[in-house]
Amino acid sequence: MRSPALPALAAAALLQPALAAIYTDPSQLPTTNKYDYVVVGAGVGGGVVASRLSEDPSKKVLIIEAGPSNEGIETIEVPFLCVGLAPNTSVDWNYTTVAQPGLNGRSIDYPRGRVLGGSSSINYMIWNTGTIDDFNRLANVTHDRGWSWDAVQPLIKKIEKVVPPADHHNTSGQIIPSIHGTNGPVGISLQGFPTLLDERVIATTGELSAEFPFNEDMNQGNPLGVGWSQYSVQNGTRVSSATAYLQPALAARSNIDLLVNTQVTKLVKTGSRGGVPIIRGVQFATSAAGPFYALNATLEVIVSAGTIATPQLLQLSGIGDPAALGKLGIPSLVDLPDVGKNLQDHTVLPNVWTINANFTPDDYARDPALLAQTLAQWATNRTGQFATPPAAQIGWFRVPDNASIFETEQDPSAGPTSPHYEFIFAEVFDSFVEPTPATGHFMIISTNLFAPSSRGSVTLASKNAFDFPVIDPALLNSPFDIFAITEAVKASQRFLAAQAWDGFVLAQFGNFANVTSDADIAQYARDNAATVFHPAGTAAMSPVGAKSGVLDPDLRVKNTVGLRVVDASAFPYIPSMHPQGLVYIVAERAASLIKVADKHHL
Repeated sequence: MRSPALPALAAAALLQPALAAIYTDPSQLPTTNKYDYVVVGAGVGGGVVASRLSEDPSKKVLIIEAGPSNEGIETIEVPFLCVGLAPNTSVDWNYTTVAQPGLNGRSIDYPRGRVLGGSSSINYMIWNTGTIDDFNRLANVTHDRGWSWDAVQPLIKKIEKVVPPADHHNTSGQIIPSIHGTNGPVGISLQGFPTLLDERVIATTGELSAEFPFNEDMNQGNPLGVGWSQYSVQNGTRVSSATAYLQPALAARSNIDLLVNTQVTKLVKTGSRGGVPIIRGVQFATSAAGPFYALNATLEVIVSAGTIATPQLLQLSGIGDPAALGKLGIPSLVDLPDVGKNLQDHTVLPNVWTINANFTPDDYARDPALLAQTLAQWATNRTGQFATPPAAQIGWFRVPDNASIFETEQDPSAGPTSPHYEFIFAEVFDSFVEPTPATGHFMIISTNLFAPSSRGSVTLASKNAFDFPVIDPALLNSPFDIFAITEAVKASQRFLAAQAWDGFVLAQFGNFANVTSDADIAQYARDNAATVFHPAGTAAMSPVGAKSGVLDPDLRVKNTVGLRVVDASAFPYIPSMHPQGLVYIVAERAASLIKVADKHHL
């Protein structure tokens, strides 16, 4: 969901200087420093791992981030202003995809965070911790029960800290506190400002309970139904891996260094063990013109550059398909053809209706004085509309088991607790292709495909690390995907046919107007859908000894020593919920595995 939200304000905030006391150029790194661990990327994976590894005062950690510090960037801190953080900003990589056949040949923006906190600093802060079936499938396909739903529950409670929403409303019946953590670093809260949709959404779960039941807490392992969204927001302010993990570690410890505005361009072989390459070196620079710097870790290099940049870096380093790398003149170091393959993503389709209302958040962009007043309220006491993201409730649903699509296509989901598609409700206009109207009031039900069967890829455009890779998420590129998103749109129409919406919802709007038949919906989806910004799978885990995949279940790169990957690229199947919480889980387990490996010299 994006809104016409305040581009001038966003641009002004993004120009503020970084405030953190960190290295901003590789030349500033003391040449005498020796590091046990070098972490590439300061997103969720890198921030968590670097923080946890630095808990041991005998270990020295360096984390290298391509983007700037997050500190002092108001649009990152203010939850509602997430709508202005991507695309085409200084904290976004500003990737684009190749033309997408499933989107009628459109190339789309492909946002990824390029700032401390990575995408946890620019996302919409929705907090999910996965489904029972998602994690049990991960355990089954990796042959590692440590990835099962039951096994990761202690990690979830270690991460979370449930806190009151910004408006301190009574949350009884909106969340089940007993299943959540209470003392972790990541503050989790419910919506902190009421919307015009709240009572109507919840009333519909009573009126149409057979199809749209109420779910008190979508993070109990079975999210199906409609419930209140949880967010990584505390005290009316965004919580990211930078604010929750990395910055507290930097403030408290002298054994962790941070280098920003610097891109790792290559992983370097530093030796061999029994014919297996040891890869503990990194090369880095601030631009393609150089100068290029290099250093080695004594124990491990942990790559947490994200689903796009991680496979790019592996391939630039000779880790990938030898034939493809050879065409670019890159010598093969490790033969792993699956690097960059298996790209999966969630597809978003915002469906717009006009509503009978006198005010909606779109009015902030139409009234500079009101905008300034609301932002001043947030700055004063962290309350008001801007203290919470734009959405309020979320729904999760499955295509019926007896649907005709399953006569010819396999179910791509992990099982009965894993949804095929999602609803996000918000009282805004949103479109990836239409301009925001200057007048009128709107609501959306964004219908998002969360169990795609399509698979895409990330490949190299050149051997220059500063050239963007070729990104093909293959959105809506399978019969199941277009069937499921069509079913999702029809379900959203049924939802708003409930009596709770009488007199409030007026009509479908814009490109969604007059969309009724299955054929209409499919065409409309291909013309208007985009990414939810959740890519995964490009360096997938597989069992130890498997010829397929990129990583062993402990996240080590196969057929190497000293190299791991800790980010969403490690998922062999994309999780069927918003992924940031699941990447925190992966990173917490990774940190524990790395500590055990060091202790036992594994």
